[in-house]
Formats: sequence, C-alpha cells, structure tokens
Amino acid sequence: MSDSAEGGPSGDGDGTRAVRAGLPAPVKNEPTLPGPVFAAHFHLPGEVGGPYTYGRDENPTWTLLERAIGELEAPRQADVETLVFASGMAAVSSVLFSQLRAGDAVVLPSDGYQALPLVRAQLEAYGIEVRTAPTGQDAQLDVLDGAGLLWLETPSNPGLDVCDVRRLAEAAHARGALVAVDNTLATPLGQRPLDLDADFAVASGTKQLTGHGDVLLGYVVGRDAEAMAAVRRWRKIVGAIPGPMEAWLAHRSLATLQLRVDRQCATALTLAEALRARPEVTDLRYPGLPDDPSHKIASQQMRRYGCVVSFTLPTRARAERFLDALRLVDDATSFGGVRSTAERRGRWGGDAVPEGFIRFSVGAEDPEDLVADVLRALEESAR
Repeated sequence: MSDSAEGGPSGDGDGTRAVRAGLPAPVKNEPTLPGPVFAAHFHLPGEVGGPYTYGRDENPTWTLLERAIGELEAPRQADVETLVFASGMAAVSSVLFSQLRAGDAVVLPSDGYQALPLVRAQLEAYGIEVRTAPTGQDAQLDVLDGAGLLWLETPSNPGLDVCDVRRLAEAAHARGALVAVDNTLATPLGQRPLDLDADFAVASGTKQLTGHGDVLLGYVVGRDAEAMAAVRRWRKIVGAIPGPMEAWLAHRSLATLQLRVDRQCATALTLAEALRARPEVTDLRYPGLPDDPSHKIASQQMRRYGCVVSFTLPTRARAERFLDALRLVDDATSFGGVRSTAERRGRWGGDAVPEGFIRFSVGAEDPEDLVADVLRALEESAR
C-alpha cells in the first residue's frame, strides 16, 4: 500500500484520528461529544451575525461532523471545507448541478453507481453534454477533451475496477476541468482523493463510514473556496440537509471506523482467497488480491482495499439458491455495514452485470465463521 496507516510523530494514526475527529474542546461537566441540537431557528436579535441563524443553513451538530470528516479526508489541511448532506445522492447532485451549466460537458463512468443514469438524464435535460467511459484502464481519458468536470468512481460499484486518480486529475486540470472522486467504497481510511489532486471527495456516509445501516448521509469535501461556496449554495437552495440526529449518529459511529474497516478489509481478502479456489466462481474481483487486474494501481493509491468482493455464479438460479442458503449474511442492497450483506445485483436491472453476479459486502463477523458460511452455501446451492 502506498501510505502507512500508522501515525506520525504526533501519534495521529487512523484509529486515534477516527476516535477524536471533530470533538470540541473539553468543558468540565459536559459530554465529550455533545448531543444533537434540534433547532429550526436560533436566537438572533438585532443585525444578523454569527454562524447559526436558521436550521437549513447551519447546525452545531453538522459543524462537529463536518470537522470530523474533513480531518479524515484531508488531515491537517486547514484550507479544506466539508459539507454534509441528507444522502450520498444529495452530495453527488450538489457537485454536478452546482458546477455545470447548459452547454458544458461532463465525463461520468459508464460502470458507476446505479443512480448515475438517472443523473445523466437530468443533466441532459438541462442542456449538459454527458460522456461516459469505463473506469478500468483510465478509459475516461479518451473522452475528456472539452469537459468541464470529470467524475471518477474508484473502486467502481459494483465491478470494483480502479483508475489512476492522480493521472486522470493531471490530465483533467491541464484541460481546465474539475475532478470529483466518489470515495464511498474506499472511505477516507482507504483513499484520500484530495491528496491525489482531486478537487472534490464525495461519498455516501450511509455505507462503511457510519457502518451500521441506520443512517442516510452524504458529504462533499473540497479545497477550492469558490467551488465549495457553489456547493453550499446548492445545498441551501434544495434543502438537502441531514437531520441533527442522523448527523450525531454518524459522528458517534466514526469512533469505530478504523476498527471496523481493518476487520472488514482483512476478512474481505480472506473471503476472496477462499472464493478463488471455487470452480463455480468466475469473474472474482477484489483489489486486494495480488492477481486482481486493479491491484497494481490500487496498491499505489489506496491504503486499504475495501470491504466489497464481487463474483459471478453460473446462473441466476444458482445465485438465488446461494443467497437463500446463507445464514450469517443478509440479502440487502447496501454495503459497508458491520453485518455482512450480499445480493444478486442484476435484480435491479441498472447494472451491466451477468444474472449470476453477486456483490458481497463483508461485515465484522469472525472471519472463519463467515468463510465457512459462504462455502457451505456454495455447496448447498449446487444441489
């Protein structure tokens, strides 16, 4: 891996940072992480001033969470701004629709998140040209000329391809384009897009960042003040704000991020290695496998390889039997939670995957128990 997960001389390793990120200065007899602030408005006598005026603009609970996420995505970088949103798609939309105008062009991954085709249709309705290319082999370079924004998703969901963020960012900036990276699958502990010269790091905090399947959240982190002001303005206009309770739950969950990510990534590699020996499993993908097509570039820019493993079983029926036979794995559509989930991704119809394609999100169960459950389910599904 390119960067050590260990801390420097100040002791600010990933675990220390995750536990302490965004906490306010200690005050005697007050909690270390204050509870959620539920307020639609704030006392505001006289002239408008101060950070908190109306609940759609700012909230003290958001402020602490935004500070925490910023510390994880861009440690010790004071010029970085973070904004939290009601969902990952609210965050994605805020960047695309705040930075692009009619007549602009944007480059999206053709193998990205399932909702991107919906985004494409809306962008085109607004007179924005949308170009697409696969994530793998940096194919988006081929359609970059004249674009105003390059959107990267690496690793891609659900295919787990990886692109060279720094190479693509350099090429985009040379052409005058901004670069946004969807960092959902990697998390800030796996990859820091701003350190790879991206302009925005965008993610769904619904997934591994919060990790318990009980919060919808998104965020945008960026360094350019003017670009982030436009993102903030978009959030205010559309009201895509998180509730105080969701923001507080997310911040609370960050304390265990490093523990969860390390356990899940290690088990994901163990599971991928076990699946590699199965004859019925094809198209196995996990960037942490040394023979994975994405491993070389992933190892150069990622510090951890994620908790998602993808593979294909011979038929739709075999995949359905496999999922039904699992005992420790929930059949659910999200990923990144402490409880393992898996699904036959083709059931949604929005991804170009075989009928037997499985997206498997590794949780925090004991590795030997999870692997045994998967291997048993594979055996039972063959009957």
